[in-house]
Amino acid sequence: MTGLARELLASARKALAPAENDNRLVPLIASGQAPRSVFATIAAEEIRIVRSDWRSFLTIAARCTERNSRELFAGLAAGEGLALAKLDPLARASGLNEAALRAYQPKAGCQAYPAYLAWLCLFGEPADVVVALIANFAAWGDYCGTIAGAMREHYGFDDEACGFFDFFATPVPEVEEQAVAALQAGIDGGRQTDEAFTYGRLFQSYELMFWNTIADSAARD
Repeated sequence: MTGLARELLASARKALAPAENDNRLVPLIASGQAPRSVFATIAAEEIRIVRSDWRSFLTIAARCTERNSRELFAGLAAGEGLALAKLDPLARASGLNEAALRAYQPKAGCQAYPAYLAWLCLFGEPADVVVALIANFAAWGDYCGTIAGAMREHYGFDDEACGFFDFFATPVPEVEEQAVAALQAGIDGGRQTDEAFTYGRLFQSYELMFWNTIADSAARD
């Protein structure tokens, strides 16, 4: 039975969903008002983020003693590997070559998210991390879908350049089912999920910090 796990994930999504106006950058992209330069910033920051998240998911997968959790996190790590390959076309389409990427200085507000994920993957109880991640993925996927559409409509990017956002905007039912199974196994094993909503709240805050840091930087340029 997986009813308790599904209820907990649904509750987390509802409770932790960001408010409509919390993200200041995505609405600007959606309307075409953001400068094109924000995509170069996103690409440069995400290359670092994805590389970090890939390692983080492998780390927590290695910590997991329960099969469903281990398979979930290993699968997420594999997904980061696929996503990383899709960032090069975005970077090139945004005007970044290898030299520009090497010279780019990352923004602390953008890199807080992967730093926190790394902490969670080192120290968090896997069941808690599952709840926090799945709640965050819902908002992240929505943002990516909005951005991919706006890139084509307002900025003239081709499908290859939009591939990174298309990838994360596409629902993966298998991940949801793995998350449910992993969480239910934790519940059945007597694991408490007391920290899950705290982790999730901080996770959402750090993601918003990523978007809003770029929005603030673009406004100053």
